[in-house]
Amino acid sequence: MMSGNVVGAVLVGMLVWLVGPQAGGADAGTEHPGPSMLVSMPYESPPKVEAAPVGTVPPLAQALGPEDVKRAEALLPLLEGKQEFRAIGEFVHLGPGATPVLAKALAMPSPRVRYNAIETMLMIQDPGAVPSLIETAKSATEIPRVREHALRVSVRLDPPKAPPAIEALAKDPEPALRKAAAFEARYVREKAVIPVLITLVSDEEKSVAVTAINSLWILTRHESEMHDWETSTLADRTEWAQEWIDWWKTVQDTLQLPEPWTPRKP
Repeated sequence: MMSGNVVGAVLVGMLVWLVGPQAGGADAGTEHPGPSMLVSMPYESPPKVEAAPVGTVPPLAQALGPEDVKRAEALLPLLEGKQEFRAIGEFVHLGPGATPVLAKALAMPSPRVRYNAIETMLMIQDPGAVPSLIETAKSATEIPRVREHALRVSVRLDPPKAPPAIEALAKDPEPALRKAAAFEARYVREKAVIPVLITLVSDEEKSVAVTAINSLWILTRHESEMHDWETSTLADRTEWAQEWIDWWKTVQDTLQLPEPWTPRKP
């Protein structure tokens, strides 16, 4: 049997091997790596983070008072320049009550101010802005970029009121505006846009015609004759448009536009 001194020495040696030498020992300053030990610690899930609000300041719900109207009118020139984002934010905070003031911006000389006023109307989401937007879209003296934006926003805010603007742009000499009318019409489930689209099927610009036929398919889901629209000539498109004219004559009184497609659930 081992003596007590021997047993003690063995225990001390094992302890030194497990935990290493003490800082003040003879071997201080030298490394004696010991065995790695895995320790299981209790897991605490992180605290739940509440969803951040969409806006830090909610828009005003009530009508604007005289002081608010003056404040809004003073913001109109700021819709162009370094402070335009601040001005847009101020208008969004003022809410639908600022729509009549923004409508005044549509007559201001700066195209940038007019464009940003339309963009602000979209952010405010007030259907009451649509009449002034439609007038802007129909205006032959307005620049194409602003007219197109006015049409797009009016369709987003109140689609049933948009057909007059679509009809006006569909007759414009500018191909980009005719194409915009053909594209936006697919979001307006009103029979009034069908004859407009059929007219655009025979447009001299191929891109306008292709956009129009795609909108017709989306709106009506009519299984028309298949044609090669991408390589078509004006004569081809004029002939194929007649097929749609004949079809429309037979169904215009009874056709119910189908509900838009909804995406499948994942």
